[in-house]
Amino acid sequence: MMNQHDKYMHRCLELAVRGLGKVAPNPMVGCVIVGDSGIIGEGYHDVFGGAHAEVNAINSVDNKASLKNATLYVNLEPCAHHGKTPPCTDAIIASGIKNIVIGCVDPNPFVKGKGIEKLKEAGCTVEVGPLEKDCLEVNKRFFTFHERKRPFIILKWAQTSDGFIDKKRTKEEAPAKITQDEIQVMVHFWRSQEQAIMVGTHTVIMDNPQLTARKSGGKSPMRIILDRSLKIPKDAHIFDNTVPTLIFTEQQPAPANNGVEYMNVAFDAKLLQSMLTELYNRHIQSVIVEGGEKLLKSFIEKDLWDEAKVIYSSKTLGDGVPAPSFPFPSKGEIKIGDDTLILYRNRHM
Repeated sequence: MMNQHDKYMHRCLELAVRGLGKVAPNPMVGCVIVGDSGIIGEGYHDVFGGAHAEVNAINSVDNKASLKNATLYVNLEPCAHHGKTPPCTDAIIASGIKNIVIGCVDPNPFVKGKGIEKLKEAGCTVEVGPLEKDCLEVNKRFFTFHERKRPFIILKWAQTSDGFIDKKRTKEEAPAKITQDEIQVMVHFWRSQEQAIMVGTHTVIMDNPQLTARKSGGKSPMRIILDRSLKIPKDAHIFDNTVPTLIFTEQQPAPANNGVEYMNVAFDAKLLQSMLTELYNRHIQSVIVEGGEKLLKSFIEKDLWDEAKVIYSSKTLGDGVPAPSFPFPSKGEIKIGDDTLILYRNRHM
């Protein structure tokens, strides 16, 4: 049986995830205010730069006098510093709320314990820890970003039952159709949840992908492209000026053109780490890596991944481009028609 604290923290999480793909690099936060008769106010952080969950929840309460006897639940420690908005701790203290229940501590060094300390100094009773594991899971991108100083990395590919991700072909030939149409809509939805999408030179030259979330109706992620020698033709879709695009190259950076920025980096053994450090410095909190074969294998070999979403098709090719070797235990699977989505989580998570 779920106790009261868990019940209301669960509601905070339900609210928080409504901000997925909309609030990064901020965390997803939901807030519930509970009075004598139950919930009297709710709010969540719905857009980057907008009001935070606690402020939205306080503003939603009709009878502000009831706040002095209320309890505020929030899945992440309230901020105590000025950022895009004023500190949430100030709003809580000003509201008169004295009882605060927090799911987990914020790992951001600008917050980390300071919000809790400020609330206690103002005479509030603060409890931390209900559904902590679930609170950490909801903001896994945010926690990885601050604790590992790099974006949260998701690997994604589809492979046939005999272990190939494509047929051997020329760029004039269409890629092998491995999965059903419904899968592509789902993949576009995944893209809309992340801040960036990454592919290598070969994928762009062979497939000329748009790398957008157009089929999901969501926001398209920033495009990250590896192009060591600037081989990608200028009529490729990545130069269509619809989405911010960053190209890592070993050539001297060219000026930004059609929404494209070039970043010079050494294509050596430290390439991936150098790129991830640059993305961290740009506050890119999550990246979905969609290939090709060489790029996926590089992330796996360097152990620079957090999750993998692998779609296994019932189709066969007989020969083709081999899928990455991925000898890791699965964390769950979902059957989608004739295809199977298997989810993986890196052991360090």
